[in-house]
Amino acid sequence: MSTKPLMVFEMANNHMGDLGHGLATIRALREACTGFEADFDFAFKLQYRDLDTFIHASVRGREDVKYVKRFEETRLSDASFQELVREMRDNGFQTVCTPFDEPSVDKIEAHAIESIKVASCSFTDWPLLERIAQSNKPVIASTAGATLEEIDNVVSFFLHRHKQLTLMHCVAEYPTPDASLQVNQIALLQARYPDCRIGYSTHESPDNTLAVALAVAKGARVFEKHVVLPTARYPANAYSANPAQIRAWLESARRALAICGSADRYQPSRAEEASLHSLRRGVFATRPIPAGTQLTRDMIEFAFPPVEGQLTANAWSKYSQFRATQDIPAGTPVLHMDLAESHLRSQVMGIVQDVKKLLKAAHVVIPGKSELEISHHFGLERFDDFGLTMLTVVNREYCKKLLVLLPGQTHPEQYHLKKEETFVVVHGELTLWLDGEERLAHAGDVITVNRGVRHRFYTRVGAVFEEISSTHEPNDSYYTDPAIARNTQRKTWLTYWM
Repeated sequence: MSTKPLMVFEMANNHMGDLGHGLATIRALREACTGFEADFDFAFKLQYRDLDTFIHASVRGREDVKYVKRFEETRLSDASFQELVREMRDNGFQTVCTPFDEPSVDKIEAHAIESIKVASCSFTDWPLLERIAQSNKPVIASTAGATLEEIDNVVSFFLHRHKQLTLMHCVAEYPTPDASLQVNQIALLQARYPDCRIGYSTHESPDNTLAVALAVAKGARVFEKHVVLPTARYPANAYSANPAQIRAWLESARRALAICGSADRYQPSRAEEASLHSLRRGVFATRPIPAGTQLTRDMIEFAFPPVEGQLTANAWSKYSQFRATQDIPAGTPVLHMDLAESHLRSQVMGIVQDVKKLLKAAHVVIPGKSELEISHHFGLERFDDFGLTMLTVVNREYCKKLLVLLPGQTHPEQYHLKKEETFVVVHGELTLWLDGEERLAHAGDVITVNRGVRHRFYTRVGAVFEEISSTHEPNDSYYTDPAIARNTQRKTWLTYWM
């Protein structure tokens, strides 16, 4: 399926029952689309009514009943409709048609029209919807006037039947004043019906080009617009756009697409990157740095302005390591070209993914926005062997944490002077040493560790366990290996990880 927005031109009765005028309208709109082919796909739409059964016998021929006179005066033969459909295809348009009765669905199928449009007035016409659902065609449905409950029912009806469904936000006022356009409904439909494509069926003044731009910005990807080819005999109505107005409408939509850009996080241009770099603080050597030296904070300073190719303060973090590959004189900029760089952020995200998998396997429910604490006692490079991942659920007079050990990990020996803790194994298998005494624990086992008791953990297959304790205080963890205490950057915290 094309990823370009689809622009549907609604002829309705503006063929005026005149085949030649209808053909001319299609050709004029094809010309109006010239130059926009790279941005949009285009479709033309007709309306079918089986007038001999659609209009009740008691009002046929009446000129005082709204729409009866118009429908009857603009009647076209089946052969004329087929010729219009051929002209649409010959001009590169996809074909769409709105049926207002069941026999018209038969005609759509006979004419091999590609998509069926459900008018707002027919949105809950269940006999008609049942017949449409029997057809093997995508469905586009306008929602004007429908309640959320009605939209829920129609969406459920079509999706249950595995139909490709597009929902169109629509307001059935002709023309629609600005105060009634309700373009925010597009976002509502997107959020409520993620399995449907969302569009915008427009009836505002044909000179209004702002509404379509707003609809693009809200995420609509199908657009329907009434069109007309005005002549002395067939003047335009108040809501149908002529070819010149359609070009202005398309130009507004194209500009909005360009301004909105990608739905994914955008990639900055070289000009933007250069502009940002020029305003950052550069890294300068404060003393001579010999080739082969690992850069540390006491060797450098951050100052403005940077030069091209210079390492900046933005790149200096505990996730990044830099080793000089050339001698760097004191007072000079530290350049990327003179460094061997290693970045550990990807390793952190790999840890996150492994933790998520283990928590999922354990069927553990995580409180929203829980902060993830990654302990890498001897550095991230040794996390696979020594480390622990932890989520603090609550820490008051009582404390609860969720602890995760990945397969093959050891948590080094430590003890607490103030905190007493009880561990409940939720998933996996855990080997513990309490004051050097080894024991094996499985899911469901409960282990209490008294104050002052030295304890370490190891798991062969991975483990998730709860810690229930008295209040946790940051300075109440004492590791028996002094190298751990010297590692002042042994923890990483993440909030947006779930």
